[in-house]
Amino acid sequence: MIFKKKEVHTTSASPQEENFFIEIIKFALLAAIIVIPFRMFVAEPYIVQGESMSPTFETGHYLIINKFSHRISELDRGAVVVFRYPNDPSRFFVKRVIGLPGETVRIRDRKVFVQEVDSNEFYELEEDYLKNTIQNNVEKDLSHDEYFVAGDNRGNSHDSRAWGPLNKSFVKGEALLRLYPLSQISITPGKADPTINNTN
Repeated sequence: MIFKKKEVHTTSASPQEENFFIEIIKFALLAAIIVIPFRMFVAEPYIVQGESMSPTFETGHYLIINKFSHRISELDRGAVVVFRYPNDPSRFFVKRVIGLPGETVRIRDRKVFVQEVDSNEFYELEEDYLKNTIQNNVEKDLSHDEYFVAGDNRGNSHDSRAWGPLNKSFVKGEALLRLYPLSQISITPGKADPTINNTN
């Protein structure tokens, strides 16, 4: 008995198709080589949730943070930062820096006072960005690697007034861009320079 071998028809990719797929793979690898380190070390996106920074930032605002600059220099007073919540590092908060390393921050009668490094006097901060002036009375001495951070909506913010100074190691980065809402696209969004007034 003779069995007839079935013919099997196959098609091979043309050189043009092979080149196309190779180019796609190259592009994907190149994108990964660029994007992954960029996101790990330079910039990263975050979406704001909650009202603690209102009216500066509202829920749904889309931010890009600068993850590099704070590693080579100190953050400025008035900078807006994203950081890991010290009591639960899996959560991320966004707040404003109002006290710098080595300073003492004193909050009394809804006002913020700062004693700068190498000074014996307290100075009052003028914070024009606040939604309200509800404050917890507190005084904190900051070490050389700590910041005092607080939300602009002081009546609805869980911050250094409650859980203490923020160690530098928890800082992820400073707000670099606001990309959404489109009507509020801006560079270094929310950054301010609080005026310091001598109380004497």
